[in-house]
Amino acid sequence: MGEFIIKMPDVGEGVAEAELVEWHVKAGDPVREDMVIAAVMTDKATVEIPSPVSGTVIWLAGEIGDRIAVKAPLVRIETAGEADEAQPVQISQARFAETTKVEIAKPAPAAPAPAAAPVEKPLAAPSVRLLAREGGVDLRQVQGTGPAGRILREDVEQFLSQGAAPATVKNGLARKTATEEIKLTGLRRRIAEKMVLSTSRIPHITYVEEVDMTALEELRATMNSEHREAHPKLTVLPFLMRALVKAISEQPEVNATFDDDAGIITRHGAVHIGIATQTPAGLTVPVVRHAEARSIWDCAAEMNRLAEAARTGTATRDELSGSTITISSLGALGGIVSTPVINHPEVAIIGVNKIATRPVWDGTQFVPRKMMNLSSSFDHRIIDGWDAATFVQRVRTLLETPALIFIEG
Repeated sequence: MGEFIIKMPDVGEGVAEAELVEWHVKAGDPVREDMVIAAVMTDKATVEIPSPVSGTVIWLAGEIGDRIAVKAPLVRIETAGEADEAQPVQISQARFAETTKVEIAKPAPAAPAPAAAPVEKPLAAPSVRLLAREGGVDLRQVQGTGPAGRILREDVEQFLSQGAAPATVKNGLARKTATEEIKLTGLRRRIAEKMVLSTSRIPHITYVEEVDMTALEELRATMNSEHREAHPKLTVLPFLMRALVKAISEQPEVNATFDDDAGIITRHGAVHIGIATQTPAGLTVPVVRHAEARSIWDCAAEMNRLAEAARTGTATRDELSGSTITISSLGALGGIVSTPVINHPEVAIIGVNKIATRPVWDGTQFVPRKMMNLSSSFDHRIIDGWDAATFVQRVRTLLETPALIFIEG
């Protein structure tokens, strides 16, 4: 008999530990080679860990929500016969799990472990499980089409499209006394930690300005109606991204990060714009890199690609880190005013509120104009109120006269 110890892989450069967000097996379960046994998370990226061998699980390192140090034992698997040295296990982002073999003395050789049958818990990624929960779908009723019977997102969507209605709750006036305790784990815990870090260490100043978007909306409609098939549909955000690039060239102190432990401000020449994106698992911030070198169309295409990757849980760690300034937009739910929280260690975040047609006095009469508020927060240790207002006013001018966005120099 042999025992393999699968260690917590190095899932990111400089990361000392990762959080367990899902177990696909339990002690006593049979496993097959390449079968996913766990999912871990770090820096908002979820990584699935497969087994390098077939055998039986005899020990698991912890419970969901526990943090496990890199290279610490994660799973022990008992194997039959004389096992060869374990090969590195390939995981997402071309990283590898580290495995160690330990020989166990036995009084007599044992029969080979039986072939692994499907485990009680269906095989599915965390994002697929979330989709099933939101749709009221019992994954045990879904036929998986992925490797080893793994349930894919398409399988759940197909199940729902075939008329399998989500579970419904009967309406009534009876008293409800049940309570539910939910452990904060995974991405939701990362978001909570990030918000505490930002609000406890950064003294925010929020500046709100009204912007007349009428001319830009007319231009956007024209560009969308005449765009080539290869171009994506334009929203307001690509225009805002290019406006930020031009405003930052005049006030580079806004495009910066602040290491408050070392007392060092780093001004970045590159404009890496984080786009706060709501996903089924929670808020993530994919990053459009080098917006200063991208056209309106290129900004739109890259933003769409990253948003889709974030929503489907396929965004890489590099695509979710490294921003130098962030845009927060709630789209049609944007409200009138918001107080966005700075994405630490950045020093500024630009909040987009909804566009609404409002009467505006033009000097002689009220006329209908498409108006939008920008609600922007700044690190008051680095950005003074005057500089914050100057920056937002410059962005406002660019959005109200969109031709200026396209003028070079």
